[in-house]
Amino acid sequence: MSKLQAHDGPILEIDNLSISFFTRLREIPAVMDFSVSVQPGEAVGLVGESGCGKSTVALGVMQDLGVNGRVVGGTIRFKGRDLSQMSAEELRDIRGNEIAMIYQEPMASLNPAMKIGKQLIEVPMIHEGIGEKEAWQRALDVVRDVKLPDPERILKSFPHQLSGGQQQRIVIAMALMSKPSLLILDEPTTALDVTVEAAVVELVKDLGKKYGTSMLFISHNLGLVLETCDRICVMYSGEAVETGSIRDVFDKMRHPYTQALFRSIPLPGANKNARPLVAIPGNFPLPHERPQGCNFGPRCDYFEEGRCNRAEGIPMEPVLGNERHASRCLRFEEIDWNAPIKASVTTEAPEKGEVVLKIDNLKKYYEVAANALFGKGGDTKVVKANETLSFEARESETLAIVGESGCGKSTFAKVLMGLETATDGQILLDNRNIEGTRIEKRDTKTVADVQMVFQNPFDTLNPSMTVGRQITRALEVFGVGKNDAERRAELMRLLDLVKLPREFADRMPRQLSGGQKQRVGIARAFAGGARIVVADEPVSALDVSVQAAVTDLLMEIQREKKTTLLFISHDLSIVRYLSDRVMVMYLGHVVELGTTEQVFAPPYHPYTEALLSAVPIADTSVEKKHIVLEGDVPSAMNPPSGCPFQTRCRWKSQVPAGLCEIEVPPMRTLDDGHQLKCHLAEVKLAEMEPVIKVAAE
Repeated sequence: MSKLQAHDGPILEIDNLSISFFTRLREIPAVMDFSVSVQPGEAVGLVGESGCGKSTVALGVMQDLGVNGRVVGGTIRFKGRDLSQMSAEELRDIRGNEIAMIYQEPMASLNPAMKIGKQLIEVPMIHEGIGEKEAWQRALDVVRDVKLPDPERILKSFPHQLSGGQQQRIVIAMALMSKPSLLILDEPTTALDVTVEAAVVELVKDLGKKYGTSMLFISHNLGLVLETCDRICVMYSGEAVETGSIRDVFDKMRHPYTQALFRSIPLPGANKNARPLVAIPGNFPLPHERPQGCNFGPRCDYFEEGRCNRAEGIPMEPVLGNERHASRCLRFEEIDWNAPIKASVTTEAPEKGEVVLKIDNLKKYYEVAANALFGKGGDTKVVKANETLSFEARESETLAIVGESGCGKSTFAKVLMGLETATDGQILLDNRNIEGTRIEKRDTKTVADVQMVFQNPFDTLNPSMTVGRQITRALEVFGVGKNDAERRAELMRLLDLVKLPREFADRMPRQLSGGQKQRVGIARAFAGGARIVVADEPVSALDVSVQAAVTDLLMEIQREKKTTLLFISHDLSIVRYLSDRVMVMYLGHVVELGTTEQVFAPPYHPYTEALLSAVPIADTSVEKKHIVLEGDVPSAMNPPSGCPFQTRCRWKSQVPAGLCEIEVPPMRTLDDGHQLKCHLAEVKLAEMEPVIKVAAE
């Protein structure tokens, strides 16, 4: 089972590829006339929104299109050989051995009933026929390569005993076990925290260099592609619309869709009042409803009737003077790409009003059996999910709550909503104590006052009820309107508020896109005139261009309704763009609290510094300090002594020996109310340099 012979040309060459899926009714083209090549040792990023065909291309390369999928045109060559001409046995030999794929969800690739070591040694034993002892040694080496602590213990563990980041590293280790020539990564970090994502990306880059592996990196995150790839291919609705080097496409874009994508993401310096994000108008076309001519035509600022919608389609053309940069646009040489963005509506920052919400020394502890799996009686352990939270939020203010999973953000949201009650401390809503009242005991006004927009719009709507009925039910519960006619009028006003057509009232959730469902969730949250809206990662499940529209919608409603917005997120780009103040949490503690300007500029809490360094930024002019956090977030069941962050802190050596391990630092107030929970001396804090610098033009 030898590897294919060494090959001089591209490792992967996709030429005019077309893939369709066949249903009983029709043929649905998923990918059309798609070409891309990956050279030895090169990383190519495949970027686009969901439904554009990125994953279909990957499955085409793996020759794994299922029963309904078929390549209907073009070729996929791997090391010069046409994959469609290979026998099932040859393909089996290549998959996992020569071409490896890493999926978005690590547990999809791991067998939950089998120890990690056994899963890893299977790969070379099956593909290369090597013995168990040699395979075990290779597994140990690869687990070390992916920077996992205590490889012996990891190999003897089951997948459920590892964190999400550790599981994803094991999947990468599995892919590398047979030293493949081509690694396909399909959104490999979407499910991970931003600091874990940074470590995994760093790892993939290092391993690519070490093993000389070529990579096809599929992502919707332009910042990640900038950090990991040499070249980029932008896809829209089944077609490649622009290809070139990272610098070409990021700095000299030549396709309206690429330009629109960049305008819809918050880059450093974007300001929600002076320079709002520009959402892409209209919706992504369904595969069987694509327009004639240019697929992007109906949403394009530069569309020309009779030319852009011609019948014969639009070819991919090279950009003058640069053969490796190409665009699928008839007008790309006529457009002024440096023209300033048309002034969108600028707004005044709303005046912050009275304090609406005051949290004072809030604690939420859980008691769990020490042996959580089989614990009946016996020892119990206390999990300190929230530890002495104190802050206030004003009318019309956006307060962002930031931190990795397990830091206590969602626990706090549950206590505020009344889904849990506090262990100690108080929550004052308009000077009324609500920390001890569960939601079923709260009066209608309090329930209406504190509402939530959830992360996943798919899970929060009832699939068997129309959109109108779901919003009307909220109005009934909140006692809005005296009769059906008044409630119907209010329903229409709410649909207008979230910019959904009124006829959507009679639609079922399955007929809506993700962004439209999220708008229904927002309409429902505002149905009772909410004073406070807790937005828990409200845009992380949505595409980039939809994120911009939903984010701006939240801002607009907030300005009109003077709502207080608590924005829970791990995406610091969006936090920087829309929040007024930022609260950083780590392992149940608030470690930093200040205005957005204070938190994004030194001095930082060491954890905030690492978080900022981990954020991928889609801008070639930005220089970032490189800080990769060692290890994982400790378990809340067994937190470290002293400062919660001391096990991962790079500044610990600058503090008197032992202090960080013994004593939880006090919350100290620096200039202008900026708060930090850290033992570092003022002198050391003053030495901190900015993590993110925008290079001078």
